[in-house]
Amino acid sequence: MKKKPQAHSQTQQPDTACHASLPGVHPAVKKDGSLYFRASLTYKSKHISLGSFARQTDAHLAYQEGQRLLYESTVTLLQYTDRSPLAYEKWVSLLNFRDNGIYFGTPIYIGQKLFYYHLSPTKTLKFDMDDLFYFSSHKIMCRGNHYFVADYGMQVNLVSRFGIKNYAVEGKDFLFLNGDNTDFRRENLEILNVYHGVLRTTKNGQSVFTARIHIRGKILIGRYSTAEEAAIAYNKAIDILKKNGCSKAFTPNYIEGMSPSRYADIYTGLKIAPGILSYRPEP
Repeated sequence: MKKKPQAHSQTQQPDTACHASLPGVHPAVKKDGSLYFRASLTYKSKHISLGSFARQTDAHLAYQEGQRLLYESTVTLLQYTDRSPLAYEKWVSLLNFRDNGIYFGTPIYIGQKLFYYHLSPTKTLKFDMDDLFYFSSHKIMCRGNHYFVADYGMQVNLVSRFGIKNYAVEGKDFLFLNGDNTDFRRENLEILNVYHGVLRTTKNGQSVFTARIHIRGKILIGRYSTAEEAAIAYNKAIDILKKNGCSKAFTPNYIEGMSPSRYADIYTGLKIAPGILSYRPEP
């Protein structure tokens, strides 16, 4: 019995065979059926993607550029221009692989006892080697002079990694000791205000810690001789406000290393400004 001839599919697939002649170029098809080209190369047994391109010739130029970066030792980051077929981030990753033998998906270049995270040709951040693992898998984003990382689907302020509050203000809550606000090495960071609602100032050569809380503007809680007292006063103000009917959610301070009995003694003896004691929410 003769088999019936199989019907040919009516769906026409793009003919990609003729586009595979250039080295480092791989044709691919989008969901809508249109053709595009991927560029990639292999160096020291590692396969590296160089990006996707609308034209085969552009993909091949990216491949050639990648080969040049990896095999010509005289090429440096200073030679990058915006005419390059590769993004600046890819330049950083390839040159670091060439010079230091390790490939990162983020634009990291390893130096002596530190590493550089290159956001752009004109903006480079510096970090301790202890932070290398974290930033090799976390992309840094920039908004003005504020830096963020994407962590579990959220944007997290970069300084929070170093024990600095998310809303901290440079010069008031923390300092870059050498004056370089791109140098995030821990030896260069000084935290001035660890606790929520606490500001340290100096009067007659002595530190004064002022506690304030924000309810339709900042309200004074009091001034105290230690940061811990001011932080506990902030917590006490939260309790008073809640008792008086305030529904706003506040983040209390955690005083590390303090025993519950010591905390209770300080809490009980702290004086709180009348504005907090008499506060009532508007109806």
